[in-house]
Amino acid sequence: MSTAAPRKSHRAPARTPARGQQAGVHFTVSVHSTHSHLFAVTLRIEAPARQQRVSLPVWIPGSYLVREFSQHLQELTAQQGGQPVALRQLDKHRWQIDADPAQPLELRYFVYALDASVRTAFLDSTRGFFNGTSLCLRVHGQEDQPHTLDLHPGQTTPGWQVATGLDALDVDAAGYGLYRAADYDELVDCPVEMGSFWSGSFTAGGVPHRFVVSGVGAWFDGERLLDDTRRICEEQIAFWHGDGSPPFGRYVFMLHASADGYGGLEHRNSTALICQRADLPRLSRAGATAKPAALKATDGYTTLLGLISHEYFHTWNVKRLRPAEFARYDYERENHTELLWFFEGFTSYYDDLFLRRAGLIDDVCYLQLVAKTLNQVLQTPGRHIQSVAAASFDAWIKYYRVNENTPNATVSYYTKGALVAMCIDLTLRAERHTTLDDVMRALWQRCKGGPMREADLLRELKRLGKRAFDDELARWVHSTDELPTRDLLESHGVKISQDKAPLAQQLGLRVAESGGVTLKNVMRGGAAEAAGMAAGDEWLGVELPAVRGGSPAEAWRIHKLDEVPMLLGQRKRLTALVSRDRRLLRCVLDWPTESLTVRLGVGEAARLHGWLTPGSAG
Repeated sequence: MSTAAPRKSHRAPARTPARGQQAGVHFTVSVHSTHSHLFAVTLRIEAPARQQRVSLPVWIPGSYLVREFSQHLQELTAQQGGQPVALRQLDKHRWQIDADPAQPLELRYFVYALDASVRTAFLDSTRGFFNGTSLCLRVHGQEDQPHTLDLHPGQTTPGWQVATGLDALDVDAAGYGLYRAADYDELVDCPVEMGSFWSGSFTAGGVPHRFVVSGVGAWFDGERLLDDTRRICEEQIAFWHGDGSPPFGRYVFMLHASADGYGGLEHRNSTALICQRADLPRLSRAGATAKPAALKATDGYTTLLGLISHEYFHTWNVKRLRPAEFARYDYERENHTELLWFFEGFTSYYDDLFLRRAGLIDDVCYLQLVAKTLNQVLQTPGRHIQSVAAASFDAWIKYYRVNENTPNATVSYYTKGALVAMCIDLTLRAERHTTLDDVMRALWQRCKGGPMREADLLRELKRLGKRAFDDELARWVHSTDELPTRDLLESHGVKISQDKAPLAQQLGLRVAESGGVTLKNVMRGGAAEAAGMAAGDEWLGVELPAVRGGSPAEAWRIHKLDEVPMLLGQRKRLTALVSRDRRLLRCVLDWPTESLTVRLGVGEAARLHGWLTPGSAG
């Protein structure tokens, strides 16, 4: 079912929580100013240490980059009994307060919020959103104590509602009021969405699920999104637990639709998502959901469903079953692990596979998605330089710090990790002992839904697969060897063919075209690199030599890349005229031989069905 946002706020006047409700660490968060993009935060510590330290995390779990959230914290003050208390900043994100342990300590501050991503905090006149890692100081020594959070609306936000995965203690009809977390980890792992959003709900696995969407209009087909998401959730719950219940009592999807955005971040019983508004399903002209047979999902909507599937699968694979290095998050520094190829890569393998299992896409569409992943890896020269295990460890300094050389030096643990999962699954199915499904469930049981190591995966592969897989992981994960995708796919009924690659790929380029051609990346070993072209160059035109007995020498201005082969004609060489730092350079470019991309199709439907059907060992 779905509901529209109420027109009036049902928020009761601000009140002090009753005795016994407020925890020893209590936050009050209110909308201070939507125009200034400021949240007001009060932290009350009932029993502080004599030299109480507090800090704001430098990163958020699930997004492996030090983001320095404290840059947005301002006007921090401390007081006890209404009197100021000495407060000293120790470094970029830590403070120390000289407190009297016999009385409560209160800290007050503001947080600037104008990052529309899923990782931080955002506030304007249309909506509010925050992760606890951006707003909630960590009270050192009291991280394992219960925490409470009191949410207050501002005077400029009538009609706003609240959505969060936190346990409600005393809230009003709009969701404002008092929430409780078992500890600091839970508090910052439950983001908060605020605004006049669309809201709907369904039940999967006996558990209530809520879906809220901001940034949409009356055209939005929320019922279709609810139904498609429910089918994904039911498939995944059955995957992990059969007829059992999931390890959470409720779940919240928080989706923001924007003009141009995409992303998601997983949490223990919720996820924050962003998509392009144009990718959402739309009501028919009659104003009702069309029958499924009359609907064909757009590529954008299929991508959104894949994102939903990905983040929901993370509820098990990384939020609970997780790297041993993440057994307890250290919010003050990088937390390195070599296992992101498993936690992100295997999740990337299953996200689209669950769309197929839920009947949301067909075999042809699924194979197109696999081909896209395969081509992304094959078009990355960095796969010859970096193993996917090393890519996992270096995520903090390479994957999340993209530059013009990134595709030449790195490989994605998402895409190659997904292909590693596929290769393991298809190998297990070919040997007819087990499937990757069985291995994932066995890992859940072995590790009790908690920390795991690569050795745990190897043990379950050996136990269920009836042989050791150490050699496969050594080659596929810890080296830069190519994966045996072709043989494995063909053995499972997939027809492999090739298409002509896009022109930029043939030249070894990634470009931006907006009134001209700007080189974003120059790929290692490609024709453009051999010509001396560099990332950042603006390709202005071409000089063409005379053709014996034919065309004279020519020079042309270009505005789009696909103009070049038309001008080239039968010639095999040209001189590219580029602007670099406002200097005009000539780069002699030998036209490359035609390169190809992989295309996958249905070869033997029965064998393919054995792979794509859950529970089948091939």
